[in-house]
Amino acid sequence: MTTTQTPTVPVPATTAPAGKRPKRQREGAAWVFLSPWVLGATVLTLLPMAVSLYLSFTDYDLFDAPRWVGLRNYTQMFTQDPRYWRSVTTTLTYVVIAVPLQLALALVVALALKNMRRGKAFYRSAFYAPSLLGASMSIALVWRALFNDGGTVDNLTGSGGWINKPGWALLAVALLTVWQFGAPMVIFLAGLQQIPAELYEAAAVDGAGKWRQFASVTVPMLSPVLFFNLVLQTIQAFQVFTPAFAVSAGKGGPADSTLVYTLYLYDRGFVASHMGYASAMAWVLLLVIGAVTAVLFRTSRSWVFYASEGDR
Repeated sequence: MTTTQTPTVPVPATTAPAGKRPKRQREGAAWVFLSPWVLGATVLTLLPMAVSLYLSFTDYDLFDAPRWVGLRNYTQMFTQDPRYWRSVTTTLTYVVIAVPLQLALALVVALALKNMRRGKAFYRSAFYAPSLLGASMSIALVWRALFNDGGTVDNLTGSGGWINKPGWALLAVALLTVWQFGAPMVIFLAGLQQIPAELYEAAAVDGAGKWRQFASVTVPMLSPVLFFNLVLQTIQAFQVFTPAFAVSAGKGGPADSTLVYTLYLYDRGFVASHMGYASAMAWVLLLVIGAVTAVLFRTSRSWVFYASEGDR
């Protein structure tokens, strides 16, 4: 009896599963979708940064060709410009005042909203609105009118216009930032809602009161969110510009009491047309913000508690 064998067709080893594209095609599609971001980051961020780094070593007035001067802008900044150091002192004072006050107010309001049963969505939106409006020039001008001579604050307290007093003008600028506590408040509220209720119940069973629960449960469990807000608000505070510009009419007065770093940078670059000097100031600011952020991350190991780690 003769047996007939049917020839088998070999299946190519490189055949991809049905519905799955080859790796090279998937990577090509990813780069197509990423190309707008890559192009924007290159043209709008990386290229201007490279140009500003070059200009920081030149004498450039926006009209003539840049002239290479080496480290002269940096040496002049650190050794021959007293207004530069005044702007540094003013900015540091502003950061020390504005950031803690803003975070404290945001946390207090978040704690109040957490326990609120009715109208939470309305109040959350209402408290968040200043974060959307506060950075505009129009709100800064309204703030200037409030704290000017004969303004609302003067009429209520009789203390005169804050923005005309060197000792009070910077506080008026800082209060505008504190008023914009909506963004950190929303983040705090999200963090508070993630704390397990069992921790508060266990603390209550042990006899802990409200303040003890806040110190022993809320603060440790909320420390990662607090650290996140601290980093973001510190970086933003170092770059403050619009409130100081509006309150002082772009001059940094009175007596340079509101001359924050970015306002002096603007003055050097666009008023005095010393763009090379302004570029050097911008790079120093970038390095300082990076150093401060690194210090915050370094010190966070001793006070930020992550529940997944089980220790500090």
